[in-house]
Amino acid sequence: MSESLYRPEFEAALRLLAQVSEAMVARGLRRPILVGGAAAEFYSQSAISTGDFDLCTLRQPELEEEMMKLGFVRPSGTGQMLKGWIHPDLKLGFEVVADTPLDGAADPATLVLVENTGAGAFVVISVEDLIADRMGQYASRSAPDRLAQARTLFALQSSLDRAYLDRRIREETGGDYGIEALEHG
Repeated sequence: MSESLYRPEFEAALRLLAQVSEAMVARGLRRPILVGGAAAEFYSQSAISTGDFDLCTLRQPELEEEMMKLGFVRPSGTGQMLKGWIHPDLKLGFEVVADTPLDGAADPATLVLVENTGAGAFVVISVEDLIADRMGQYASRSAPDRLAQARTLFALQSSLDRAYLDRRIREETGGDYGIEALEHG
C-alpha cells in the first residue's frame, strides 16, 4: 500500500486485518471477509469513510482468539460498542456481522484477495456485491445515503462485471433497480 490514499487509521486497521487473516490461515482456516462500510472505504480509497470493520467468518471464536493475540479488546461501559472489538491503537471497531457475505447471495468466486498490504493478505467482498448491497439498503428505505455510496463506488471503478452487477442489484432491490440507477445518477 505504497503512497496510500487511505486515512492513516484506516490503513493501520487494514494491516491489523491482514495480520489476523494470516493468523487464521496459519491455523488452517479461511480468512475472514471484509464487508460493509470498511469495504466501501477500501474500494473508494477513503472517499467514503467508516467507523468500523464488519467481518464475515464461520469461525468467530478462532478469529476472536487471534484478534486478542494482537491486542484487540472488547470495550465495556456506557456508550461503548458492546458486540465488537477495538484495538487500543485505533478508533475503528471490528465486529463479526455474519457467517457469509450477504447471507450467501454473493458469489464466493467474486471475493477479492488483497495481497499488497505489507502485513499479509486479506479478503474483501467484490465491489459489485458491495454496490448491490448498498442499492438494496437504499431500496429498503432503511439507509437513503446508500444510493450516493453506490454511485460513488460505481464511478470510481475502472473495471466492473456489469452483467453480474446488474443482476445482483436487481436481486438485492427486488427488481426495483438495475445498473441504470448508477449510470444516470
